[in-house]
Amino acid sequence: MLRYRIIPVLLLKNNGLVKTIKFKNPAYVGDPINAVKIFNEKEVDELVILDITATCEKRELNYNKIEEIVSEAFMPVGYGGGIYKLEQIEKLFKLGIEKVIINSAAYSNPSLIKEAAEIFGNQSIVVAIDIKKDLFGNNKIYSHSGSIKQSIDLKFAIKKFEDSGAGEIFINSIDKDGTMTGYDDNLIRLVSEHISIPVVASGGAGKIEHFANAIEAGASAVAAGSMFVFHGKHRAVLISYPKYSELEEALRNN
Repeated sequence: MLRYRIIPVLLLKNNGLVKTIKFKNPAYVGDPINAVKIFNEKEVDELVILDITATCEKRELNYNKIEEIVSEAFMPVGYGGGIYKLEQIEKLFKLGIEKVIINSAAYSNPSLIKEAAEIFGNQSIVVAIDIKKDLFGNNKIYSHSGSIKQSIDLKFAIKKFEDSGAGEIFINSIDKDGTMTGYDDNLIRLVSEHISIPVVASGGAGKIEHFANAIEAGASAVAAGSMFVFHGKHRAVLISYPKYSELEEALRNN
């Protein structure tokens, strides 16, 4: 097993798998179950599923689709999207989800993190933070799939979430999402230097070297979507995952 986790991220919209660029223009790229089957064959260590419309649509989670994905997956699955109360978290764990990923509710209901961590354990609670830079290059936190800007300072927020009991911080660059030009390594460095819990980097991966750069910047794990879904400059849909030997070679010096 690799020392660092390389995690495919699947974005759900309705029952389909989609991909975005900078959190906009979700394009249908296939059936999530088919993608999970391919990742099973590739012996992926971990998978993340994010429902990108559940919170904005103020609807209940798609438990049937989540259960279908979990029952098909050979690897641990983390889920995020539309989570705002303990009852949902409990139901997700009963369905077989290994980790829940809380985003927008971390701001509207901050006690949820602490309560969930106390009941279910820190290791199963992840807080996702979506970051977009302003005109001056300052990191600003957004929620609700990037549609609402939060006033809380990033460094204050990550420390607060750590103190509340989050087991991991999933840091996602909106500016880098879907671009495949590399992670925001400066953002990763900033976050990892201010907290002691693991940081999962997301947004921008396009090649294996980007994983190594993010880990060197302080990430404990890296997540990617477009890199595992698209192939070639024309972004043809082709679900894939690097060979273990390729990942091992690229991450050897980290």
